[in-house]
Amino acid sequence: MLKQRVITGLWGISLLIVAVWFERPLPFFTLLIAIWGLLAVFEFYRLSSSLKLEPLVPFGLVWTLLFILSPHFSYPFLTPALLTSAIVLSLVWLLAHPRREKAFLSWAWTMAGILYVGWLLSHFVALRGLDDGRNWVFLALFITFGSDIAAFFAGRALGRHHLAPNISPGKTWEGAAAGVLGAIIVSLLFTLKTPLGLPISCGQAVFLGFLISILGQLGDLVESLLKRNTGVKDSGKLLPGHGGALDRLDSIVFAGVVLYYYVIWAM
Repeated sequence: MLKQRVITGLWGISLLIVAVWFERPLPFFTLLIAIWGLLAVFEFYRLSSSLKLEPLVPFGLVWTLLFILSPHFSYPFLTPALLTSAIVLSLVWLLAHPRREKAFLSWAWTMAGILYVGWLLSHFVALRGLDDGRNWVFLALFITFGSDIAAFFAGRALGRHHLAPNISPGKTWEGAAAGVLGAIIVSLLFTLKTPLGLPISCGQAVFLGFLISILGQLGDLVESLLKRNTGVKDSGKLLPGHGGALDRLDSIVFAGVVLYYYVIWAM
């Protein structure tokens, strides 16, 4: 399993680096995020089968894609318009749905997939379009990877105290602390004068590393709770050793959100 995780992680990270670096002449990063988002939301909807729900899968796929692509269009109030249309049109569609039992639960599951996958992932696309967007995206990705890797290995070697045994028995406080430390170290590397350097101080780097690691680990627990409620171990088998596309979304999606709002508000 560890060998599979390493091999899959290496080619996955390589693909991400190429997509982020070469955004011209084609928006490779946006295309990658769109494909990833569609696979993830499809897995999300597939989880609902164990709860005997029938989300509006075609509708959810389309609106997830619209949210992910929305940062490329500068129309005012586009995000509120997408959100409003998603709510109204899905409710109207629900009236024509043949099943009346659990209709609103199915609708709620539809909207949850659109917002959790589509709207949150759109922040990564928006982040890439900002000044120094390439390096900000790399910061988000590498902080998350550093946190996950440090937490995984430290948890295996030193973990003694369970973090949330009823949600994810394998996670420990020792692993969580190591994840925060790993994230901060990676974040500090982006203060150096290199091609990937960013105009942030050491204090800002420590703050961002700490915040992204904490939120990422909370996001991981949220998805673990989701999978436990639906009775599955992994959302899919797309990525050997890692599970499905949705499994790789848990910790990383919050990094894009945090950095996007940090850059536009604090920078």
